[in-house]
Amino acid sequence: MAETGKGVTAGKLAINVQKRLTRAQEKVMQKLGKADETRDAAFEEMVANFNKQTMEGTRLHKDLKAYLVAVKTMHDASRRLQDCLADMYEPEWFGKEEMDTLAEDTDTLWLDYHQSLTDKCLTSMDLYLAQFPDIKARIAKRDRKMVDFDSARHHFGSLQKGKKKDEAKIAKAEEDLGRAQKIFEELNVELQDELPTLFDNRVGIYVTAFQGLANHQEKFHKEIGKLSHNLNDIMTKLEEQRQLKKGGTAAEKTEEGAKSEEANHSESASSPPKRPGPPPSRPQLTPSPDQRKLHNDPSEAEAEASELDTETMSTSHQSDPWSGLNLLDWDVEVLQPTTFPAMKAPSWDSWSAVANGSEGELPPGFLYKVKAIHDYTATDNDELELKTGDMVLALAFDNPDEQDDGWLMGVKESHWAQNKDISVKGVFPENFTQKV
Repeated sequence: MAETGKGVTAGKLAINVQKRLTRAQEKVMQKLGKADETRDAAFEEMVANFNKQTMEGTRLHKDLKAYLVAVKTMHDASRRLQDCLADMYEPEWFGKEEMDTLAEDTDTLWLDYHQSLTDKCLTSMDLYLAQFPDIKARIAKRDRKMVDFDSARHHFGSLQKGKKKDEAKIAKAEEDLGRAQKIFEELNVELQDELPTLFDNRVGIYVTAFQGLANHQEKFHKEIGKLSHNLNDIMTKLEEQRQLKKGGTAAEKTEEGAKSEEANHSESASSPPKRPGPPPSRPQLTPSPDQRKLHNDPSEAEAEASELDTETMSTSHQSDPWSGLNLLDWDVEVLQPTTFPAMKAPSWDSWSAVANGSEGELPPGFLYKVKAIHDYTATDNDELELKTGDMVLALAFDNPDEQDDGWLMGVKESHWAQNKDISVKGVFPENFTQKV
């Protein structure tokens, strides 16, 4: 850079131009190997460390600013979210005032966090990097003065080696060499003292920046954690309030009476029933008296026959034409005991078949037949998918405790008719079907 200032005279400008030309010529001569160059390996290492330090400091400063921008963005997003919740939170809900206070505290916490990071971390990095431009300019000036020193040294040496020696010129060249050497060495010594110290200080700057960041983060997350815990408590109590209100509404509906079966089946297919509660117990069937096994003992048979005749006569006196006869007038042979073949009690499947009008072989545990009145898409592996019009054979649960209120177990009639297999049975919502 030209070493000029305000009010530069023409003579001063000419001197500066001459200096730049001289330096350029000297650099060319050094690159061509026609002139030696002053080299300082230790100083060059210091300059390399300085350049590395500058690059790392600039990167840290940039990333820290980006982090603060992200914190500001998160603050804005948090404020909008809290405002949204506060606006939606109805006055009669639990903790309305606490919710408003929580929103304000959250906003304040984000503001303090952003400001603390700016003051304690970003500001220290700004001060740290502010000294780099001056050091960089002094290093560049030292390089220029080193070229001036080399040029003066070469000029003085060439005059001394000349055949015709001009003592005046030699004396002037020697004076210029001494002045150039003094300026160069002063800058060189100063930088040799400052650069190692500056490079070592980077450790303290990094510690200050990241320790401050860690401390503020810890404090912020601790406080925001408390607010989050309070928010969770408010939401929990709001849900409890809703459940209590829901329970009261359910009790009122129960007092008015249960909905009819037809109304249950007309519920929307998009709202399948919940699955809590124990299953209804399976009905126990008992065969009628005329299907019981009759005794072979003649006396018991006669007693039963007499009891049956007496009961029959008493219940059908008005319509039976034989009601006026005396049992003593009957033929004795009529009253002889009769042996009937033993009869088996009907099985559950046969009773179900009779009750539901089904024919053919039925699956084990068959209860009754239903027809799908809505499509139902299975949401789990143990559920049965239904299409409107599907006929389903309702089955008893292997373990009654597994049956949920409002759900049935069954197998499609078409599958059973073809395969006689219930391994594909599944549960389905009762209100998607109707009995047939």
